[in-house]
Amino acid sequence: MPTDIYQSPLSERYASKEMQYIFSPDMKFKTWRRLWIALAETEKELGLNITDEQIAELKEHAEDINYDVAKAREKEVRHDVMSHVYAYGVQCPKAKGIIHLGATSCYVGDNTDIIVMNEALKLVRRKLVNVIDELASFIDANKAVPTLAFTHFQPAQPTTVGKRATLWTQEFMMDLEDLDYVLSTLKLLGSKGTTGTQASFLELFEGDQEKIDRIDPMIAAKMGFKACYPVSGQTYSRKVDTRVLNILAGIAASAHKMSNDIRLLQHLKEVEEPFEKSQIGSSAMAYKRNPMRSERIASLSRYVIIDALNPAITSATQWFERTLDDSANKRLSIPEGFLAIDGILDLCLNVVDGLVVYPKVIDKHLMSELPFMATENIMMDAVKAGGDRQELHEKIRTLSMEAGKNVKVEGRDNNLLELIAADESFGLSLEELKLLMEPSKYVGRATLQCEKYLAEFVRPVLEANKEILGATSTINV
Repeated sequence: MPTDIYQSPLSERYASKEMQYIFSPDMKFKTWRRLWIALAETEKELGLNITDEQIAELKEHAEDINYDVAKAREKEVRHDVMSHVYAYGVQCPKAKGIIHLGATSCYVGDNTDIIVMNEALKLVRRKLVNVIDELASFIDANKAVPTLAFTHFQPAQPTTVGKRATLWTQEFMMDLEDLDYVLSTLKLLGSKGTTGTQASFLELFEGDQEKIDRIDPMIAAKMGFKACYPVSGQTYSRKVDTRVLNILAGIAASAHKMSNDIRLLQHLKEVEEPFEKSQIGSSAMAYKRNPMRSERIASLSRYVIIDALNPAITSATQWFERTLDDSANKRLSIPEGFLAIDGILDLCLNVVDGLVVYPKVIDKHLMSELPFMATENIMMDAVKAGGDRQELHEKIRTLSMEAGKNVKVEGRDNNLLELIAADESFGLSLEELKLLMEPSKYVGRATLQCEKYLAEFVRPVLEANKEILGATSTINV
């Protein structure tokens, strides 16, 4: 690895080899050649004077790209597409005259961008479904583990560890729905010429409108797509890129929220991300176990969320049939958004698969607050025994404030139960009050909600995608 030039951390540290290949020169330029073959085959099938021998020659050299020739040519002509047309022609002397016939640069450039994003979305989808699968297992294992819930990060009515994880899962499920919609609606640009009017094909096919109408559908079918966008300028609408990166930003937001919750829970020592035997948490404080993977999820997620602004602004500022101020931006924002989300999902897979739950710490925190949570039940039992509801409400309020002061000011344990037992108005002994301190009584329908959510919403999706389950992730650092 060169040490004297900049290396992208997305490639060196975060993204998988699989995602890196999708945005590699090989993927790009081999797709260009597939598109030139599809165009030539379509034109031949529609009656142009293109021979089987020429098509065979193009196919023979579809994979062995002569990069040195293309690079040398680009130094002369300053045009990447024409440099590769030339290089392909050097390898295919019989076919060189029909390569790129009737097309403009965006024929290979834009169609390839769509094909690459399509493949990248499929990889994102596979990893996203596997994150949901790992979360489903976590939910099922922890659906009945009572824990303090928090509103405003203040202790609130208890929930379960699994129920909290359903909130993370539901957001990823929403992302999957959005991703599937965008995937289902992606179309190719097709071959529409310099301003989208197909004027060159009107000339090539001598005004035969029926044949021209068949060009785009035939190319789409050969490239594995259902259709091309019905109208365009020279390029496909850059709003397509906006829709795609908004999907990535949505996944990033979901991952960020989950990672923040895990970081807070790790601070409380209730839940902990995986920590390897030889891993170092801090260069100074040897005892530390920092949630570095969840922090990295948050860090990369912010990058993706902000990156989604790039195609939105590009889409808004395109002039008429096209300008070229999209090109440099697209070369950065689209690949880097995908490389980053790929790293995020690998981290999510790793973290969720190895999450450690500490029930005793969870129970300790819950029991320290449960007397406050149980006051409604205590009051109802006292009323049943003949007490006055309004009077008891005021007494509980006063005693709760006293107990809260003991905890926060004096640093003592919560003694609310002892205070209530000492007040004859309630008519309840300390033993009777302690019987009310069963956490499962205060989690409402949380356990059942976990079971119903998994059964009715998550499991059907996982069953429909069972052929892509079982993915594992490799974390480089």
